[in-house]
Amino acid sequence: MSDGLSVIPANEASWEDIQAVFGSRGDAALCQCQRFKLQPRESFGSVPREERALRLRVQSNAGDATAATTSGLVAYLGGEPVGWCAVEPRPAYSGLLRVYRVPWVGRSEDKADEGIWAITCVFVRSGFRRRGISHALVQAAVGFARQRGARALEGYPLLTTPAEDVTWGEVHVGTRSMFAGASFREVSHPTPRRVVMRIDFKA
Repeated sequence: MSDGLSVIPANEASWEDIQAVFGSRGDAALCQCQRFKLQPRESFGSVPREERALRLRVQSNAGDATAATTSGLVAYLGGEPVGWCAVEPRPAYSGLLRVYRVPWVGRSEDKADEGIWAITCVFVRSGFRRRGISHALVQAAVGFARQRGARALEGYPLLTTPAEDVTWGEVHVGTRSMFAGASFREVSHPTPRRVVMRIDFKA
């Protein structure tokens, strides 16, 4: 990465750095990247924020550089933790498999296929946005998934227009331009505002 921007696996980042990205207020702080991780019959109301944070800490293996698995990537700008990207094998996201219909409309997919990975969240701290960090995170996720044995990587971005006002709760899945810039191709358009973007890795 250039201009002081670097991206590392979340297990190589400290828990304090990950929490610095998520912050103490707002949707990201409340979610703790658990939207697609909640189990059937669980909700944000039934799982306290402290428990969601604990789950993220376990899932990310924060601070354990020797861990074999992690749940995302952390971006740094000039040594400051500024961004997060959730990327794992697709079956790791219970909500994605059971609740979120976007990935499956019009496609025959084995939901349990561990070889297909997914990007479910791309988040940059306030004050550091519009600097290309989200695009860098998606690019880094491509290399990360490929190195970990993925056969393909998917994203489920929101379609936006220049004048459109969108909230973090909508756009945390990323935008089409982020994925197109990393050589993803559109494989389906299940709703007027959502597309499935995918990159397949050669064996």
